[in-house]
Amino acid sequence: MTKVTRLFDFPYYQLANKPLKNALVTKYNGVWQSTSTQEYLDKANAVSRALLRMGVHKNDKIALISSTNRTEWNIMDIGILQVGAQNIPIYPTISAEDYEYVLNHSESIYCFVSDEEVLAKINTIKANTKLKEVYSFDHIEGCEHYSELFKLGEDQSNQPEVEARKDDVKPDDLATIIYTSGTTGRPKGVMLSHWNITSNVLDSIPRLPIVGEQPRILSFLPICHIFERVLIYIYQYAAVEIYFAEGLDKIGDNAKEIKPNLMSVVPRLLEKVYDKIMAKAEELTGIKQKLFYWAVELGEIWEPYGANGWWYEFKLSIARKLIFSKWQAALGGELKTMVSGSAALQPRLSRIFCAAGMQVMEGYGLTETSPVVSVGMYKDKHFKVGAVGKPIANVEVKIAEDGEILIKGPNVMLGYYKDEEKTASVMTGEYFHTGDKGEIDADGFLKITGRKKEMFKTSGGKYIIPTLLENELKQSRFIEQVMVIGEGEKMPAAIIQPNFEFVRDWIHYKKYNIKDDNHSIATSEVVIDRIQKEIEKSNQRFGKWEQIKKFELTEDVWSIDDGHLTPTMKMKREVIRNKYDDLYQKIYS
Repeated sequence: MTKVTRLFDFPYYQLANKPLKNALVTKYNGVWQSTSTQEYLDKANAVSRALLRMGVHKNDKIALISSTNRTEWNIMDIGILQVGAQNIPIYPTISAEDYEYVLNHSESIYCFVSDEEVLAKINTIKANTKLKEVYSFDHIEGCEHYSELFKLGEDQSNQPEVEARKDDVKPDDLATIIYTSGTTGRPKGVMLSHWNITSNVLDSIPRLPIVGEQPRILSFLPICHIFERVLIYIYQYAAVEIYFAEGLDKIGDNAKEIKPNLMSVVPRLLEKVYDKIMAKAEELTGIKQKLFYWAVELGEIWEPYGANGWWYEFKLSIARKLIFSKWQAALGGELKTMVSGSAALQPRLSRIFCAAGMQVMEGYGLTETSPVVSVGMYKDKHFKVGAVGKPIANVEVKIAEDGEILIKGPNVMLGYYKDEEKTASVMTGEYFHTGDKGEIDADGFLKITGRKKEMFKTSGGKYIIPTLLENELKQSRFIEQVMVIGEGEKMPAAIIQPNFEFVRDWIHYKKYNIKDDNHSIATSEVVIDRIQKEIEKSNQRFGKWEQIKKFELTEDVWSIDDGHLTPTMKMKREVIRNKYDDLYQKIYS
């Protein structure tokens, strides 16, 4: 097989070119279990045969909801797509009310869930939907197990019908509807065709650094999000072994076990990894601690392609041997590249991890662009700190007069499901309006300068770009989350969630008499004064009109479950603003 034009072609391409023994690997009861390329397709075909016997027609919708990435999700994906039906991936962390909305809006007729927690949410709203049956990947009493489909599809007599359905699927046919979690309002259903995603996979592959004879990756970002899903298809095409992490809390352990060469990350995760490493440095003493901080300082001024000269590179080689090699060991020892997406990465973190020998390649895209628009690559001088790489082949990036990034290409969505008006509002001819502002520099690198919607004016008429201020403030180890506010007000201010873990260590180290609970920490004058110093330091980098004049601390830890963050860890600004209206009033009254 040479030509890949539809999503289910990827595993067949792998089977024809480089079949793997460990194509998909998931841990069950403490043991990694491998599925070969052949078994992957055998099971997907059994699922397809079963779906036909269950009366699934072309363009029927089948929902998949999984708390973690796992082999079963991928088997179902191919099984659904090759009968001409559509896969509706749903974020596991949204509310039962949003489950109901997505299932009804998409008109899903079957739903596959990963575990008891997701099933419990589905069961509360199932009666209000058109679902005929719910199946689970885990064995749960009272719920059909997804292996029932293998039994139903065991008889291969209707495989010719599956083949006919496959042949009937055209590249421009709808493949999936992805409901963007959105930072405001109801989720929007982004319609992506087979070719939208397939073209994006094929055009992104040249940017993928393949390391080692048999590369391995660790997958943990939600596969229901298009970023990780496209990477999974890329890995299948490139015959990379895919290991699914047990969960966000097990990434370090899993990385040590499988020694990945590559993994995708979001900036929030790198921030947490960096904070943990720095917290360990506090425990060091004497020469060891001095060496550690020397290496970090060296990392903070790292430049690509040896731009700092031979003496810097010589010192860096020592730092890598003595200090950074331990950072690498904590993530398996063979991790060479991390692809970062979903939000802006602090340039400081990019430099430090690159200096440590784990290159961070930032990318940019949206669900509506399937998603990759641009991505960095170290070879061929395609990398620059603070930029999101150069646009990939066949994707055109244009900067509008007001600075908005416009995208044209085969990756641009078919539209929003059942919403022609909203679709029309984001399209000008073939160009998609991203809502992001950016610029293309003299070398062809794309830089994101902010969200069009998030920019605001103060009452004095001055423009504020909150993300620039927030990224600067988050470099402080005292600050975990921060949202800059002040639209229509006389000055910008900030609502801040302290990094409680770090602040506790700091309190202990300084021997301050502050109670060990979030409320006491967030209201402590000592802590407030210390964070004020961090803000003053950050303010020096900005014009007077941009500087943060006031702030308030929250005692809550901002999380996905409590609604502060989207599943990809972006802030839900409207939710946070409403949740902390009392703090807002305190600042501005």
